[in-house]
Amino acid sequence: MVEGPMILLAGSASGALLAAIQRPAHLRAGACTIQRFPDGEVSVRLDEPVRGSEVILLAATAPPVNDHLVELLALADACRRADAARVVAIMPYFGYARSDRRNGERAPIMARLVADLAEHAGIDHVVTVDVHTPAVEGFFRIPVDNLTAIPSIAAACRAAASSAPGEMVIVAPDLGAVRLANRYATELDLPVAVCNKRRAGGADVAIRRITGDVARKRCIIVDDMISTGSTIVETVRALNDAGAGPEHTVAATHALLVHGSLEKMASAGVRELFVTDTIAQQRVPSAALEPHIVSIAPLLSLAIGRIVDGGSLRELA
Repeated sequence: MVEGPMILLAGSASGALLAAIQRPAHLRAGACTIQRFPDGEVSVRLDEPVRGSEVILLAATAPPVNDHLVELLALADACRRADAARVVAIMPYFGYARSDRRNGERAPIMARLVADLAEHAGIDHVVTVDVHTPAVEGFFRIPVDNLTAIPSIAAACRAAASSAPGEMVIVAPDLGAVRLANRYATELDLPVAVCNKRRAGGADVAIRRITGDVARKRCIIVDDMISTGSTIVETVRALNDAGAGPEHTVAATHALLVHGSLEKMASAGVRELFVTDTIAQQRVPSAALEPHIVSIAPLLSLAIGRIVDGGSLRELA
């Protein structure tokens, strides 16, 4: 149980989430100013004392990732220099998690670098949501908790599927998503099919084969994040070749959705897209595919309440 005062601050990428979170009575929203100089440098200022306080920083490292990462580090450093008792960083989206190993002899491990920077900036505890690689936890020497939005997304998929009869199957677009697919399959009581993917570049992928029965079935393709949509498009093509479809559902926690990804997936045959608000979405009225947004605010409200009360986050992982 925390004895001293607790303050909740939000980075510029998570302001909407902050407004949606129900805070415990003894946790108040703090005030800070975040600005950018004309040359792009980040400037932050705490607008009230935090000395002796426990500070919770809600800050996704959403695109532009580098800007929001530096913003988080600057806020943590400001809290440390202002003598905060402890700094907990809730990072709904953890940027650079895909870089958890070297792809060549002269390449960095960016996830480890981010972990080192976070610790040196003064962060004492990190909370993530469906981080791309759970092994990222091993890069930290401080406590790390990885929450999951899968039950919430699965519930939304279940509600939507109830109005459209037919056999369904969960599809992992690559071997790295098998663990994720199994979690969805448990929630929805559905079988799993797995695609064998080969990546030729940042946006170029190819599916070699599919393990599992997808013929004449409605597919729910699951992943932790969607960036360009190339993996989803190639997965849909392979599923159609295997006799599945013709319409498909996609579910993912983090919707980076770079330019053109929605149109690309819609053209491939994706009819429903379920994502969360770990990354704030700009609504595009002309988009061919309108995402269903599942809010993680209730999940974060529970997590923050347990952090404040010194409880366990295990049931939320």
